[in-house]
Amino acid sequence: MNPIAMAVKLYDHYESMEEVKHYFGLLAIYGLAQAAEASGDAATWERCRAILRRFPDQVEHPRYNTASYAIGGIPKAYLLWRGRMPEAEPQVRAYAEEAMRAPRDPQGIIKNPYRPDENLVWIDLAMAVTPYLLFAGLALDEPRYIDEAVRQTLSMVEVFLDPANGLLHQCRNFTGPGLISTDHWGRGNGWGHIALAELALHLPADSPHRPAAERAFRDHALALLPYQSPGGLWRQELAMPDAWEESSGTALILYGYGIGLRTGLLASSAFRPAFERGIAALNQRCINADFSTELSCPGCLCPGEGSEKGTPEAYVRLRQPTHDEHHSYGPFMLALVEAYRNGITDVPR
Repeated sequence: MNPIAMAVKLYDHYESMEEVKHYFGLLAIYGLAQAAEASGDAATWERCRAILRRFPDQVEHPRYNTASYAIGGIPKAYLLWRGRMPEAEPQVRAYAEEAMRAPRDPQGIIKNPYRPDENLVWIDLAMAVTPYLLFAGLALDEPRYIDEAVRQTLSMVEVFLDPANGLLHQCRNFTGPGLISTDHWGRGNGWGHIALAELALHLPADSPHRPAAERAFRDHALALLPYQSPGGLWRQELAMPDAWEESSGTALILYGYGIGLRTGLLASSAFRPAFERGIAALNQRCINADFSTELSCPGCLCPGEGSEKGTPEAYVRLRQPTHDEHHSYGPFMLALVEAYRNGITDVPR
């Protein structure tokens, strides 16, 4: 089956389950926009516009850590940049300015707005903030948005990087003042990887940030490579050989690998086999015949209690994979679009 068609079928199934919103829903809408762009399908573009026109007034919004979710976040900024939704300019600009004013920790990293005194920061916000500001900056010709997109992600990578293996921890100050979680959570590394991949792909060629962004992207991609399981997936706790295999983090990593292969930032000899094994594993083990999904970790932010909080054991023990878990859809769709863009036009179902 054509991987673009698979991505659209995944969105169809997700939309049949629940209202598509929040960060995981917006990532799925972004995946749909990527499917439209890769295929050139006008009907899919129009579907994206129709979905995003519902934001903010026709969507029942939960409480958000990132305000731009309310207007459609990343996909709305992307459609504005691509000239597909020019009417979104005032909204995208207003919420880019909101992000520039959002509360930050002493290092300048955007933090939890509801517990500001605790300076809670976590790698998930690299995905939430960086692509939005990057696309807003490109659409509106605002270099300071692009500068801040780079600064947020590279600052988080600097804070959360484990120099022993090149992987990322998830969070700081959740287990105590100044303390960093000791995990190497799969989807957390995926959140960092997608932000780095978007910078590596979309920063202007003459951007002064490009060398540092490309280096960080390549370094993280290389660090992830040895942790792919023999079955083609990455694990819930990447560095724990007996941890269960997890699909959403896998898909985010594959999305980055696909970008790296297309741009020549990642060597085909090393990364193409891993990319193909991963796409095959997603298809065979994680996407059911009805386009429901398997092996995705539920929402996960520094799990555990007492001395176990934020440890690798807590991430593995307290969060088991579930059927049709809503974090899975956006990453799966993005990985499949990258499969198509890398010449994989048929995925046997």
